[in-house]
Formats: sequence, C-alpha cells, structure tokens
Amino acid sequence: MRIETATAPGVPGAPNEDFAAVALPAGGHGGALVLLDGVTPPPGNGDCVHSVPWFTSRLGGALLEQSLSRPDGTLADCLSAAIALTAEAHRGTCDLSHPLTPQATVVAVRWGADEVEHLVLSDSALLLEGPDGAVTAVLDDRIDRLRAAGTRVGPLRNLPGGFFTAAADPAVAAKAVTGRVPVASLRAFAALTDGAARGVEVFGSDDWASTFALLRKAGPQALLTRVRDQELADPAGAAVPRGKPFDDATAVLVEL
Repeated sequence: MRIETATAPGVPGAPNEDFAAVALPAGGHGGALVLLDGVTPPPGNGDCVHSVPWFTSRLGGALLEQSLSRPDGTLADCLSAAIALTAEAHRGTCDLSHPLTPQATVVAVRWGADEVEHLVLSDSALLLEGPDGAVTAVLDDRIDRLRAAGTRVGPLRNLPGGFFTAAADPAVAAKAVTGRVPVASLRAFAALTDGAARGVEVFGSDDWASTFALLRKAGPQALLTRVRDQELADPAGAAVPRGKPFDDATAVLVEL
C-alpha cells in the first residue's frame, strides 16, 4: 500500500485551515482517511473564540476516531457523532447558532478487505481510480449548481435548497454524498481540498484523469506545486477571477 500526502497554506506563514489524516488500525485489514477544508469566515465575525484550525483539528480527529471505533455505523453516522462531540467542546463559550460558526468541508473514506465506503460534503473532491485506470470524481456539486444558476450562495449555507458544511448541526451529515464500492473495483483513490483541485475547477487546465495521473506519477506535492505555479502566474486574479488568489491546498493519495 502506498499513502502520500502534501499540504500548503495559501499564504506562506499563515495558518493552514486544512486537516488530513490516514489511519491503518492494527490487527485487521483496511483503514480510514479524513480530509477537511476549514471555511474561512469574513473579517469581524467573532461568534466563536476558537480558530478555524482548532475546529478542523477537533472535528477531523473525532471523525477519524469514530470511523475506526464504530465499524458497524455508516460514515454519515460517524460524521454526525463527530460534529456533536466537537460542538459540545465549545458550546459553553461560543454562539454555535451563528451562521458563520466554524465549519468545514469533508471527505471521508473507510476501507476493509472487501469494500470501500466514502462520504463527501461540500466542495472538496474524492477521485476513484479503477483497475483499468478510469477515474471517477465523487463530488457534492450543490455549490456549483447554485453558482451556475446565478444564485448568491452565502445566504444559503446549511439551509434547505442551499449547500451544506459540517458546523454544529449533526443532522447535516445526512446531506452528504455517500457510496460504497467493492475493493476489487479500485486500485487507488485520492482526496483533494478545493485548493488542490484548482487546475480542474478554477483554471480549467486539467481534468480529473490528468490530475490523478500526476498524483500517481509524481505524488501530491507535484500537484500542489502545479496549482501554486498557476496561482502565481495570475496573483491578483485578473485573468482568472476567483474568491481567493491563493488557497490552502491539501491532497492525499492512497494506492490499495
């Protein structure tokens, strides 16, 4: 088995709000992967005394533990429990009802001897590579559909008809895109925060197949370098308008 990961903050020296972890438990087959992309709030939204990295570390750690310790629960069940545990850790000091309380996108994968289970919530991506090299992207495309319709997405966060992130409400776990595939139908998979997927989703220079080919050949750091080079070529976002000229980027590759 090959497992590689790379991460980089959008701005050197600034806190990286992404979280990534892979665990291979002793005494059995398989493992679990968790990837979170913390949502950066606008300046001046002081509804929580904790930072986004505090939140993603708490939620990511809880989700990884739940994924391993509750093999009979679904990943959605594990995410729901992890959100509840994280909320309890700061409910006494913070206004968790605020729409911009700390939150994150989620990719989770759990695999055993026979099956791979996956979950995607919001705009991070999971890529599945079959034995023939074909790449399938598992995406929660609600934000993209809203933007394509010309809808202002901010007010629709975690509301019916909008899009969903992992914040303080355990019920949003049921909104995630989930699935299961046989282990035999995969030879590898990769999880990407949207900052690592910019070559496909922002710059349009790549597709999911070429992205996976780069990951397999040169590893996650090569993908992050490619994305950063594209950002540096347009540092003000003049040629390719985007919300952040530079973004935190994290990629994890697992070859089974």
